[in-house]
Parts: sequence; C-alpha cells; structure tokens
Amino acid sequence: MNEKWLPSRSFQSSQRNETGGGDPSKMPTLPLDELQITEKDPQTGKLRTVPALHPDQKADRCFVIYKAPPVDNCAAGVEEYLERAAFIADDLDWLLALPHDKFWCQVIFDETLQKCLDSYLRHAPRKFDELSAPPSAVSDMQKRLHRSVFLTFLRMSTHKESKDHFISPCAFGEILYNNFLFDIPKMLDLCVLFGKGNGPLLQKMIENIFIQQSSYYNDLDETVPTILQVLSDILQRCGLQSEGASTEPQRLEEKVRINPGAMPLQELRDVVLYLCDTATTLWAFLDVFPLACQTFQKHDFCSRLASFYELSIPELESAIKKRRREDSKLLADLWQRFSHSRKKLVEVFHILINQICLLPILESSCENIQAFIEDFLQIFSSLLQEKRFLRDYDELFPVVDDVSLLQQASSALDETRTAYILQAVEGAWEGVDRKKASTTKDSSPSKAPERPRASEPSPRAAPTQPKPANHEDECAGAAAAAPAATARISGVELDSLISQVKDLLPDLGEGFILACLEHYGYSTEQVINNILEERLAPALSGLDRSLNRQMQPGPTPLVNSRHNVFQNDEFDVFSRDSVDLSRVQKGRRKGENTRSLLNDKRVVQEQRERYSQYSMVVDEVPVQEGAAEGQLCRDDYEDEYDDTYDGNQVGANDADSDDELISRRPFTTPQVLRTKVPHEGPEEEEEEEEEAEEEGPKPDHFIQDPAVLREKAEAQRMAYLARRGYRHDGSSTVTGNPRGHGQSRETTQERRRKEANKGARANHNRRLMADRKRTKGMIPS
Repeated sequence: MNEKWLPSRSFQSSQRNETGGGDPSKMPTLPLDELQITEKDPQTGKLRTVPALHPDQKADRCFVIYKAPPVDNCAAGVEEYLERAAFIADDLDWLLALPHDKFWCQVIFDETLQKCLDSYLRHAPRKFDELSAPPSAVSDMQKRLHRSVFLTFLRMSTHKESKDHFISPCAFGEILYNNFLFDIPKMLDLCVLFGKGNGPLLQKMIENIFIQQSSYYNDLDETVPTILQVLSDILQRCGLQSEGASTEPQRLEEKVRINPGAMPLQELRDVVLYLCDTATTLWAFLDVFPLACQTFQKHDFCSRLASFYELSIPELESAIKKRRREDSKLLADLWQRFSHSRKKLVEVFHILINQICLLPILESSCENIQAFIEDFLQIFSSLLQEKRFLRDYDELFPVVDDVSLLQQASSALDETRTAYILQAVEGAWEGVDRKKASTTKDSSPSKAPERPRASEPSPRAAPTQPKPANHEDECAGAAAAAPAATARISGVELDSLISQVKDLLPDLGEGFILACLEHYGYSTEQVINNILEERLAPALSGLDRSLNRQMQPGPTPLVNSRHNVFQNDEFDVFSRDSVDLSRVQKGRRKGENTRSLLNDKRVVQEQRERYSQYSMVVDEVPVQEGAAEGQLCRDDYEDEYDDTYDGNQVGANDADSDDELISRRPFTTPQVLRTKVPHEGPEEEEEEEEEAEEEGPKPDHFIQDPAVLREKAEAQRMAYLARRGYRHDGSSTVTGNPRGHGQSRETTQERRRKEANKGARANHNRRLMADRKRTKGMIPS
C-alpha cells in the first residue's frame, strides 16, 4: 500500500549496525523511512532485511469506535459509555508509550486506530452542544480521553522526536498525505475541539503540517467552495436563496419555499444549530491558522460572507422573536446560539480583513502598502449595500479606526473613496440609536408566563439596582424566560452556576462570572445572553473578563493571625523554637541612664566619617616631573570610560556660559551631619533657598515634546497636500439647506467651485474619456 515511499535499496551500514558489525558511535543515524532492520523470517527461519516501516511490525490490537456520552444520563447509557471510553483511553495510552518506530507502524498500518480517532473528532461534544450536567465519572473520563486524543494527534504531527528518532521532512509529508492521517476536515475539528487552552501548540502543529506538505493548500483551496455551499444550503433551507444563484433548472414546486417565520420549531432549531456549528468551526480554524485567509479570499469569501449574513441573520432573528408563545426554554437556547453565531461570523470577517489588509500594512514599508490599501477599499466598497452587516461589524470593530490606520500609513490615500465608505457606514446606522444599540437590542423573543401579583411578587419587581420600567424586558432577550433569583446563593449551588456559564464561555474568569451572576440575580441564561450580545451593564463592562475568583479564606487560628512588635524576629517565640535568653535584658542596665544614652554620638560620628569621603573628589591628578610620556598617555584614557558622545558638541551652542558647563556642583554635607558654625544662621539658609528658587530647573531639550513633533508632522503633511492641490472639504457647505428653504451665498459659491474643479480629484475627465472610448469603438453606442 505504501510502496511508493518505502526505500527500495538496502543500507549495509544499517544492517551491520543491527547485526553488531561496525562502531555504533561512528555510524550515522538514519531517518526512520530509510532505516532497514534484520530479522528472522517466521516461515523459513532465515535472516531477512525489511524496512523499519513495514506492516509486519504492527501489533495486533483492535481500537473500538467512540460514542458520545448519553444526553439523558440514563444508568445503562452511562455504564456503556464509561466502559467504551475506558477501552479507548487505555489503548491510546499504550500507543503513546510505544517507541518511535513501533508508534509509526501502528499509526500507518492500523486502520482501526484511524477509525477510532475519526469517530472521536466527529462525535465528541463541542463547547456549544446542549448537554445536561453529566455525572462526575463521565466528566473525568471525557477529560482523560480528550487529553489522550490530543497527545496522539500531536505526536502524529511531529516528524522529529529526538536526534536519533526522526523522519525525513519529505517522507514525513508524503506519509501524512498518502495515508490520510490529516486532512482539512480533521484540522477543522481539531481547532474546534482543542483550540481553547491549546491555541499556540495547535497553531504550531497545523503550521508544521502545511509546511511539510504543501499539497494541503490545494486541498484547502478545494474545500472553500464546499464551505460556501454550506452557507448556500442554509439560505436554501430558509427559503432565502436569491434568484439566479443556482445554475440548475428549478422545478415549479421548488418555487414555494418556507420562510423561517413559518418553519416548524424543530426545523428552525436544526437550522440554528447548523449555523452555530458552521460559524464556530470556521472561526476556530482561522483563529488558529490565520495563514489560510489568503486561500479563502481567492474565492471572494469576504463579500459572500457579508451577503449571507445580510440575507440570513435578520430573518432568523425575526423568526425567533415572533415565537413568544412556544417553548420558552428552547427559544432561550436558540437565541443564545443565534447570538453566538452572529458574533462569530463578524469575527471571521474581521480575521480575514486583518490578515489580508491591515497586518501587511503594519508590517510592510511605505512602497509596498498601496496594493493592500486598494484591497481594503475594494472589499468595503463591495459591501456598502449590506446595511445590517456593516452596522454589526462597525459595532464590534469600528471602521473609523481601520480608516485612521490607512491615513497614518499613507499620505496618498484616496480621500474620496474613504469618505464615501465612512458615509455609507454612518448611513447604515440611520434609524438606529448607536448608543442604545451597544447596550440594548430588540425586545425579548419569549416571555415568562405571568404570575398572580397577589400570591407571589415578581422577581423583576426588586432588581439589584434601579432601572427603567422597560429596561429589563428590552435587554433580557430570550433568556428573560428564566426567573431571577432573589436570595443570595453560595456554596455548591453557586459553583454549579459558575460552571454552567464557564462550560459555554471558557475564556471568562470565575470572578467575572460571579460578578455577572450577582448583578443579574443568578440567572445563567441572562448572563450568557448578555455576554454573547455584548450588552452588559456599565458596571460590568469595565471589569477584566479574565478576573479570577477571590476565594474566602477559612478561619485562621488565633496564634497564626497574631501580630506584634516581635513578629518574625529573633525573639518571636511563636515562629522560633529557641531564643537566645542571654540577649534578653530585664530592667535597666547597671550604670546607664537617659543622659548617657542621649550623649552617645558614636553612630553620628560613623556616618560623618562615611559622608566625608564623598567630598574627596580630585579633578586633576598631579604628575611628577620625572614621569615618562608613555605613562602620561596611558593615564589620559581609561577603558571603562564611555566616549560615545565625545565627538558631539553637547551644549556648545547653548546660551549658557562656559563656567556653568564645566563647573562641578560642590558637595553638600547633610544637615544632620553638619557641625555648627557660629556665624551661620537661618537667614543665610533662607537666602540660599531663595536663590535656588529664582534660578529654578532649566529645561532640557535633549528629547523634544512629542506633541510638538506631531504638530510639525501635521504641518508638513498639510503643506504637502497643499502643493498637490488639496483643498479643505466643504461638503457641509455644499449640502446647504433643504430644498425650498433657499441657499446661502457660501453654499452657492461652494457648488460653483465644486463644479468647476471636479476634474482635480479622482475619476476626473470622466465624460471626456468616455467620449474618447466611444469614438474608438470600445463602448457600444
């Protein structure tokens, strides 16, 4: 099966090494794909030489197929899952413990192993899957199996384990590709399952696979149309496929399609789950392997993704919101998954834009960025009709910031096109309050059943902080069906609520989740919904999302919590077992009194002698007359002296005098250590302080003020634009008053000036060039 990459010649040096001939320390280490081993033929008993990678080296072991944990947590299903998962985990641990050659023989020639790994990638539960709280035994077994599968794929993607155990890169790429050990669907599943918490390691693993085998780029190029077909299938399932999108002839009965609003609830649930799976998988792959963005954009993926978003998202959102009277719990789950999918689609578009246009602009020089700027403007120019997509994208990633980056990178940016794009983005917000959109969305798709006010007060009647009357209903979304808890929760119940949120959003810290739960009355549905839609309360928006939970310490013993003046010193009997009692003096020492203690100036004398040494600074060393010239030249320069700035005339052009530049500040003895002189008094000290205040600190212009530098740069830029014929944009004056209210004199002048000078900007001489093309026969008349 693998004869095309197995070696066809025998290596005698390796054979001598296996049979004992030759010096092993001097023998070169061969890669595993070229290594030959000598063994006895089981049929004839004679010695034979076979490749190290041979089917006969595979151990007889059957790997079982993986099945997901039961959703209903029934006893029989849990027992079956634990038994099956234990078999798989033990087999994978045995596989990982094999030596290098045995491991690769098992991986290449054991088909049951590949089926087992494929079944796990296909059926393993994702983070966004709907699962009830599994038993602890199921969770522990799933974590163990999850780790073993990841380590197996990690070892399969490593071609060199040590200097003695490795595979040549060329043969390694052929082994992976020809034996289907990795393919694009497997990589997509790996990114979804193991991306969280293993991002850098997974990124290195996938990059190594693509580097060793470039044919995977061709497979990825063929996979992108399949992904686009998935998006088209979702539109077709919802009855939103645009006319002319399909090249095949359509039957008459296919004209009648069911829109999402009239779709059965279970069918709508399948569509939302399919959309959530697709969006999350696509985002996880591009987040781990951003180098694939170039391949995606070859198929105009940005434009087609925005078009899909514009067609599907408003319809699905409206369909979920209209089903107020149906299953509220199911609608709450659908609303969370729909919000998650919408955000991931926008983030996929941002990853593509950032990788294709923005990052090359930041990393390239000024001569190479024009092509990337043109790509950015071209992509956004094709999306101007997608109002809903532009609004949602601008809310998460403001387009103004990207345009500002382009303006800083290039002074030759087409201001007309950028202004047109920004105006279109602003137009997408017409009729929608931008401030309100960042905190609130449309009304709730489902409501909780009304309760009699006399029997039980509503939990919403007593929120944790005052809110407007309609704020709770407006912000709750589908999660409003779950009643908020009024009593404070702690202990195991609080840990369970935090784990429910963390299972769906593992990036968040437990401290941040706890703050959200306390703010929203310990309602996990409402917390998840508000986090996914980025409309948390202002008090929560400023918190660090990776904030850890502050665990309350247990009761501390009184002895350990005691603090006094002897804390952790040589006399602390609570921290030391033995104390030197000879140093403990009880009462006054003999012959000591207060006056003798105050008159003891030994410490002051020691410090005075120490500081007196600092004043002994000699600028010039006298040389005796009989010294040699060589000794003088040697003493003029020291190796430790830093002569970096000796060639520069530092301070030569200043207005200061020479004395100020070469004079040394006299040494000043601290006030405490000075000896009193009779003629000195407080008046002289005050005069010295006044002179020092009058002189004041002199400014140091070695480093100029950044604000001044920015003003100079802006002035140079405006001067450059003025030389190029740039004029101030008078678009506001040209717009003028509404029709029928008259126009001012400035508006009339600006319109006349714009009409006369329209040829000075981009797309100038349009009529002249169009007439010229028409006369040359290039445009049919």
